[in-house]
Amino acid sequence: MDKDTGNLINRLKELSNKSDMQGVYTFTPFLNLSEQSVFHSMEKELSYAGYSVYGGYDDSERNIIRFGNEEAFGYLTDFPIKCIRISPLQPKFADELNHRDFLGSLMNLGIDRGTLGDIIVKEKEAYLFCLDSIGDYIIDNLVKVKHTNVKCEYAEGTFEALKKELKEVRITANSVRLDGLISKVYNISRNECIELFREGRVFVNSRLCESNAKALKGGEVINVRGFGKFIFDGEAGETRKGKLACSIRIYE
Repeated sequence: MDKDTGNLINRLKELSNKSDMQGVYTFTPFLNLSEQSVFHSMEKELSYAGYSVYGGYDDSERNIIRFGNEEAFGYLTDFPIKCIRISPLQPKFADELNHRDFLGSLMNLGIDRGTLGDIIVKEKEAYLFCLDSIGDYIIDNLVKVKHTNVKCEYAEGTFEALKKELKEVRITANSVRLDGLISKVYNISRNECIELFREGRVFVNSRLCESNAKALKGGEVINVRGFGKFIFDGEAGETRKGKLACSIRIYE
């Protein structure tokens, strides 16, 4: 176990214990997939405190863990999350900006990564989920992304329009083994796929998966760092040659 993982484990224990002992809600920073996987490995140990996982909208990748129990406390506290819309001052002359451009500009402000959730890029603007404690600072200080002057303002709503589109596809495979399906979905060799497991880049339902031979179940969400994310909906019959037809939805 490395030092960062050990510190995270201790912090999760502290937050769950504080919530349970003091009767208050406690929150982690935004956690990446690896950090969420550590939490999920401790779920049973921490379940006594009650918990919820959320990142500001459905299908979020970076999430906050809230410890606390509404039934025991008699009240509910919202997640401390704000959404900021970042848009160019002059859209006609704006650069073609990507996720890395927005994240780089935010990091240049000296902001801790744990205060930032997902960044969803829509054409030339982006929607940033962040801790409410850092929201005003970002609005006041983020004025340029790459070479584009931008303005920031709080966005309100349910953010349903921000949900990533899903492309439904059918693939044929010899089995529902995870490595075979990843290989098919992302058109990479089996050896390349095995390397992804060795590097700890494959997650199933936000849990690190180290077994490339894992048999998938319908409804499971697979995230492959550096490639993308897809949902395995299950088997959809057999082909004439006896192979499995599998239903997949890929996040675009």
